[in-house]
Amino acid sequence: MRRPVETGSPVVVKVGSSSLTNQAGGLDPAAVSGVVEAVASLAERGNPPVLVTSAAIAAGFPVLGMETRPTDVADLQVAAAVGQTHLLESYAKEFAKHGLLIGQVLLTKDVLGNRTQYLNARAALGRMRSLGVVPIVNENDTVAVDELKFGDNDRLAAIASHLVGAAMLVILTDTPGLYSDDPRFSADAQLLRAVKHNDEVLDRLRSESGQGALGSGGVATKVAAARMAAFSGIPTVIARSHDDAVVARAVGGEDVGTWVDPRPAALSARKLWIAFGLPAIGHITIDAGAVRALSTAGRSLLGAGVAEVHGPFERGDAVEVVDDSGALVAKGIARIGSDDLVAAAGKHSSQVGGEVIHRDDMVILTSEL
Repeated sequence: MRRPVETGSPVVVKVGSSSLTNQAGGLDPAAVSGVVEAVASLAERGNPPVLVTSAAIAAGFPVLGMETRPTDVADLQVAAAVGQTHLLESYAKEFAKHGLLIGQVLLTKDVLGNRTQYLNARAALGRMRSLGVVPIVNENDTVAVDELKFGDNDRLAAIASHLVGAAMLVILTDTPGLYSDDPRFSADAQLLRAVKHNDEVLDRLRSESGQGALGSGGVATKVAAARMAAFSGIPTVIARSHDDAVVARAVGGEDVGTWVDPRPAALSARKLWIAFGLPAIGHITIDAGAVRALSTAGRSLLGAGVAEVHGPFERGDAVEVVDDSGALVAKGIARIGSDDLVAAAGKHSSQVGGEVIHRDDMVILTSEL
């Protein structure tokens, strides 16, 4: 499964707050230096790096005289605003030691929910690469509210990987990789050296895990991020940030951390945008026949296969499609709003006025996310 990254191919490295902070929760300069050294090694190897980083809040709250990380939304936003400058200053200083310039890229989900902005973000990141600038990507915590936030930088890293056409995503955390069970509670837990992106063990880990088993983001977000990257044909390595030369070893194809093997064929850019760039507004439950028609025959979703409608959503909104057990089957752009679809559920397409979701506007996600 494992393979080295070819020279010239971009690599995205994601590092979380737990790998950048000290016991008091503030920014650890030695940890920042270590991460920068690892990322700089990619540039030296000939692989343009992108760093997706957390810890803006951790860098900001001590400067504001706060003894602990705040919980109030306004305080968190101010801490992020102050912390961004200190975090970037720390990165700029460390990258300069390696002769590298950095550029800040702040994203919120609404950027990727708009096709034009999505393409603009991809173009900007590409231009930074051509100029030899290392993009430092983070969520814009200062202006993001709950409905705009990615919710974790693991998923943000997966989307950044797609935007730059990365050859690998490396997620750095505070444990050696993914385990078969939570190692804090199970003596039988085994490190998973390599898994396929649709392996059932990942489904179980995602459903059973909470925060803490793999750092502040938890196992679930890392599994989801690896599967997002897989849709772009990008492998993911999840490994411990403090291991020696961990990034260089990962891109060199060595047996480090957990390798998540990607899909053999990447989806088109538009379908990746539907899958990951658009927030789902509602969901549609379909019957078993419709599940087969979508997942095995590549059909469009028709009104006859709709069992339940959960909105509200409008024509043109992204919606998730689930089976009668609630398992995710697909995601697509609705051609009928929820109010009209309630009346049309179970009816022939001629009575509905066409497809509910056309196959060109839909991504099949069964056993994938």
